[in-house]
Amino acid sequence: MFRFGNIEYLWGLLVIPLLALFFVWSRISRRRALKKFGQQEILGQLMPYSSGNRPVVKFIILMLALAFFIVGIARPQFGSKLKTEKREGVELMIALDVSNSMMAEDIQPNRLERAKRAISRLVDRLKDDKIGLIVFAGDAYTQLPITTDYNSAKLFLNSVNTQIVPKQGTAIGAAIDLARKSFTPNGEANKAIVIITDGENHEDDALASAQAALEEGAIVHTIGMGLPSGSPIPVLRNGQTDYLKDRDGNVVVTKLNEQMLEQIAAAGEGIYVRANNAQVGLNALFDEINKMEKQEMETRTFSEYDDQFQYFFAVGLFLLLLEFVILERKNKYLKRIKLFG
Repeated sequence: MFRFGNIEYLWGLLVIPLLALFFVWSRISRRRALKKFGQQEILGQLMPYSSGNRPVVKFIILMLALAFFIVGIARPQFGSKLKTEKREGVELMIALDVSNSMMAEDIQPNRLERAKRAISRLVDRLKDDKIGLIVFAGDAYTQLPITTDYNSAKLFLNSVNTQIVPKQGTAIGAAIDLARKSFTPNGEANKAIVIITDGENHEDDALASAQAALEEGAIVHTIGMGLPSGSPIPVLRNGQTDYLKDRDGNVVVTKLNEQMLEQIAAAGEGIYVRANNAQVGLNALFDEINKMEKQEMETRTFSEYDDQFQYFFAVGLFLLLLEFVILERKNKYLKRIKLFG
């Protein structure tokens, strides 16, 4: 595993292109100044040991040395040891509906975006728990395997949209089945599954899946995204916003299937929370998860990072020495050797 101990120092690399622009400007200014003194052929005879390429080579070497020094100051490190840590927490799998109906705007800015923001805030509150992410529509897919890497969880969450699942629908049962198979094998931690969906177009036996998950020790909670009154589904047509219509040309209104989500939560001995424009409900679920008994879990992480800056400093010093040795003017004894063009 590789990382930088002081990654903020890498911003210093931005100085190099600025210095390069200044160097080019100074070279152009120098050539213009020399032209005022006379023709290039005459000046060449007056300055036989002058070199046009040596200063360029010296500058390139100097910039390379500076780059190596900056990277060295940023403290590049390699993890040299994989360590097993003991933590007390629970395992949490979140299944997020990404069907087209989640783009409805009865919950602002829309159901999907509001759910993603709530999940992100939930991740910020986790400490020693493990989290995984599943996306589903007509099928269910693992977006993020169970992990304690919360930064990766938020990174994967940002990439979620309605286009990542090719088949439309709302296969809640498939999402629950995939979630219960995604927990740590033979893990002793308490488990919870959170289904975030509008329940629209439900198409499989989610109740049986919730009961199966409960038998394996995973509690199933549900969050209903949407309002009972429903909302049309925005779609883009020819660069303009329109609304999804059925075959008869009527605007499709997607409504929250609250009854189904209540039944799923009851079958999984979890709780059901309905989202609204004031809150999504993950805070209430987080309180429920915190009530669960924390069990000891093992996680494997890289530790004992070794600094590797000395190698970058060594290369930088070598390049500085090389730049110092190379003179801007030709040596009259070695002028026949064409090292720099």
